[in-house]
Amino acid sequence: MAVRIHPTALVEDNVTIGEGTSVWDSVHIRHSTQIGEDCIIGEKSYIAYAVKIGNRVKINSFVYICNAVTIEDGVMISAGTIFTNDRFPRAATVDLQQLRSSDADEHTLPTLVQAGATIGAGCTIGNDLSIGRFAMVGMGSLVTKSIPDFHLAIGHPARSVGCVCRCGQLLMRFPDADFEMQIDCPSCGLKYAIKNQEVHELTPPT
Repeated sequence: MAVRIHPTALVEDNVTIGEGTSVWDSVHIRHSTQIGEDCIIGEKSYIAYAVKIGNRVKINSFVYICNAVTIEDGVMISAGTIFTNDRFPRAATVDLQQLRSSDADEHTLPTLVQAGATIGAGCTIGNDLSIGRFAMVGMGSLVTKSIPDFHLAIGHPARSVGCVCRCGQLLMRFPDADFEMQIDCPSCGLKYAIKNQEVHELTPPT
């Protein structure tokens, strides 16, 4: 299946785009970025240089993805999400006589979004962290630390309040006390073991 690139999109040199991927209007993809198969890159989104994006990823409109971000297979990034890669950025040198380079350096910190995760609309994602497999970040959240697999995280800053299934259905809200239980997804029937907010799949799909 052919790659579809809107005529207003700007795709720089040495960008790899997999079969079946669609790049919509006014998207800007910087050099040396890798994008997998069957992805959707929504209108007016920006993807910096050397970003790595897996297969079947949905990136909605007005998303900003900076250098040092890796996005694995099956991730959804909703509209207006912003990634960051420098905790203490400055525009200029200490004497204010020169602009600082925008190239990656020791201050550039990575972010990993693992397979199947969802990031809601209008989120800001910090750096030097990971968002776990099939985790879900609620809309408008500010992510400042890593989020475990299958967790539902919301707020400013985002904190884990429960867990979700592979299919996206809420499995449970976390109680305040320690607990241990098994639970079936009410939507698709997949089974999970949960102990003190650590979630393990009992019946992963084959």
